Amino acid sequence: MARRCELTGKGVMTGNTVSHALNRTRRRFLPNLLNVSLLSDALGRTVKLRICANALRTVEHRGGLDEFLMKSKDAELSVRAKALKQEVKAAIAQ
Repeated sequence: MARRCELTGKGVMTGNTVSHALNRTRRRFLPNLLNVSLLSDALGRTVKLRICANALRTVEHRGGLDEFLMKSKDAELSVRAKALKQEVKAAIAQ
């Protein structure tokens, strides 16, 4: 399972650990991923996603999963999230 947020696309970054003597060693910065169940009002069911904590805050700020998906670009969504966005669009159109 990839260490990547399904909603924002945030992934692993690399950098250096710098000691007091300025010795540099490579390290990885991992995203704070959480397994969450989000309620979709348009679909009337919950959806399990693996998203970062920052994305969870953004979903709550925008008013829910449906609003987040409608405002987000397809390029930054995962394959599952794109399919979910299409389902939400179809449910809203009815």
